[in-house]
Amino acid sequence: MDGTLIDTEPYWMAAETVLVESYGGTWTHEQALQLIGSGLLDSARVFQAAGVDLEAQEIVDRLTDSVLEALRTQGVPFRPGARELLADLRAAGIRTALVTMSLRRMASDVVDLIDFDAFDLVVAGDDVELPKPHPEPYLRAAELLGVDIADTVAIEDSRTGVASGVASGAVTVGVPNLIPLDGLGAHELWETLAGRTADDVIALHAQHAKEVVR
Repeated sequence: MDGTLIDTEPYWMAAETVLVESYGGTWTHEQALQLIGSGLLDSARVFQAAGVDLEAQEIVDRLTDSVLEALRTQGVPFRPGARELLADLRAAGIRTALVTMSLRRMASDVVDLIDFDAFDLVVAGDDVELPKPHPEPYLRAAELLGVDIADTVAIEDSRTGVASGVASGAVTVGVPNLIPLDGLGAHELWETLAGRTADDVIALHAQHAKEVVR
């Protein structure tokens, strides 16, 4: 979701900076980049080490509330081509799942702001025991969809996300946003989703399906 479907990473980074600085610490852009795609509880432990004197779940809730407020007041910044590709996939009858490490309540709010039925289901960070880069989130999504993971395509913008998709056995395409995704095993890298269609996703899967690790 964050960075692939919508460009919320600047919202997260701003919230992180305010949180750490409120406890007298410092938070750099480089530190923020390291957490892109990470599970929120894993990230919370990093903030605790940076001086944030809160329980991990309190940190997660505070950051999530800050980002949700930014979405409500500043709008939902969809990534180029993401909404259009989703609409084309749905028109082609292809089932879709949103697999995110954000909390379900945030993911549900974002999905509700899309003006069509974009996803069959959502797997959020609080729905799984092991976050990305572990394959569990994608395996769980495939299970709930009732499909073989090898028959799926994962679209990711983060290093942990690409690792999760590849490890799950999905054909995985990386769409870099703030960080490079070279050398992580993605089956292809697309510069952007702008102009991409369901036919591109189908062709991607047909080309690489035999390469996935099962």
